[in-house]
Amino acid sequence: MPAPSPDDADCTADAFHRGCFTLVQPRKGAHRAGMDALVLAAAAPADFAGLAVDFGAGAGAVGFAVAARCQRASVLLVERSPEMVRYAELSLAHPDNRHLAPRVSILSADVTLTGRARTEAGLKDRSADFVLMNPPFNDGRDRATPDTLRHAAHVADEQIFEAWLRSAAAVLKPRGKVAMIARPASIGPILSALAGRFGGAEIVPIHATADRPAIRIVVRAARGARGVPSLMPPLILHEQADNHFTPRAEAINAGEASLFAD
Repeated sequence: MPAPSPDDADCTADAFHRGCFTLVQPRKGAHRAGMDALVLAAAAPADFAGLAVDFGAGAGAVGFAVAARCQRASVLLVERSPEMVRYAELSLAHPDNRHLAPRVSILSADVTLTGRARTEAGLKDRSADFVLMNPPFNDGRDRATPDTLRHAAHVADEQIFEAWLRSAAAVLKPRGKVAMIARPASIGPILSALAGRFGGAEIVPIHATADRPAIRIVVRAARGARGVPSLMPPLILHEQADNHFTPRAEAINAGEASLFAD
């Protein structure tokens, strides 16, 4: 398949955070970034300074959102799909992102690699201050898209959280933090994979409206910390009456607020 170009009819250049950055991504046939990415990026504190690593970055939405909101952060986008790496490269080269480009880099690597293979791929031990991840979290028994790229981004085997969190623990500095977004049904495997590596987990339920069950959770925890998990106040995305974003969700969508109010 030919490498994508920003002029391709199959690409779109989409502005996020009210124009603070632009993402070049496939029009169809692969995962497209949306609110999940912005909510996950908001798990980084507003004053975060250091290296943030975006596991499974795709075209780079989470990493670019962190770089746009946290002015002293540097970001490493890690993606294994060569096609999606190319979209991340196009995003990095987009003129709208020139103010972020000096603080963003891209690594083509599989985050599930272990030991020497992981370090030789460029994921160095104890190099990062924050790891953010949006791993494929749909069960393989769910209705799945036939498209290969979209399937890879959405559907995981049952060991995905263990594999990704193992790598996060390796690349993080002591007390470095990890944050991930997933479905509420995944809370058990996530907490199991955190055990012995991360502590003090904070869990934010994400609800479409206040009267509906949570559709996502964001879990944030610290490497080597102690402490039991805490259930934090929820994020409600939409007003019940008109489906508009709530003020808090709109602030996160605009890159003006942290999910954990820090």
